[in-house]
Amino acid sequence: MRRSDQVLVFDADDTLWENNIRFERAIEAFLDQVVPPAPERAAARAVLDGIEAANVARYGYGTEVFRRSLAECFEQLHGRAATAGEQDGFAALTASVSGADVELLPGVAQTLDGLAQRHRLLLLTKGDQAEQQAKVDASGLAGYFERVHIVPEKDVAVYRWLAAEHGLAPEVSWMVGNSPKSDIVPARAAGLNAVFIPHQHTWVLDHAELDPADRRVLHLSAFTELVEHF
Repeated sequence: MRRSDQVLVFDADDTLWENNIRFERAIEAFLDQVVPPAPERAAARAVLDGIEAANVARYGYGTEVFRRSLAECFEQLHGRAATAGEQDGFAALTASVSGADVELLPGVAQTLDGLAQRHRLLLLTKGDQAEQQAKVDASGLAGYFERVHIVPEKDVAVYRWLAAEHGLAPEVSWMVGNSPKSDIVPARAAGLNAVFIPHQHTWVLDHAELDPADRRVLHLSAFTELVEHF
């Protein structure tokens, strides 16, 4: 599989560094506050997931959208608007996920260092521009990438744009990420190859079914395994 003309495009959150675990911890703390008198925990979480899906479609990604979703979920579960004190609690939970400090996943820096000596590397991440750029800066990884792109959403149109922007040959270009919905499915629909590296805390809204028969999707269990193939 290893070729000198390959281009590797990397996702960021939960591929290069930990991200969604922060949100999961904040959500668990939120559920502690609303259950009871809200429905049982799984039902309350399902309500929040639905609200987040609607708000992401309307407002995009970012911690402010997360705070809005918590407030709307509280109102729906309790049948009333949150008090000022309760709103302050949602803001505190949001602050807990918005720090710019970054925890790299094991072996990421060393693996990128080796890959960058053989291939062109690009970074493609979705989300709030300022928040994602802060994480890229804090990671210390920007120097490994030819370009860093922060986009509102990662869909088929974005992958086609990326391929045109960088003159990518689909047969030797690979999208590397943990999200079936954002990294694998749309990249494949745009004609690129893909490398799926699952993360146990991938956001539920980033889940999607993958075709097990698709030979142009490489399944790995760890980021460090990339050097064995590229």
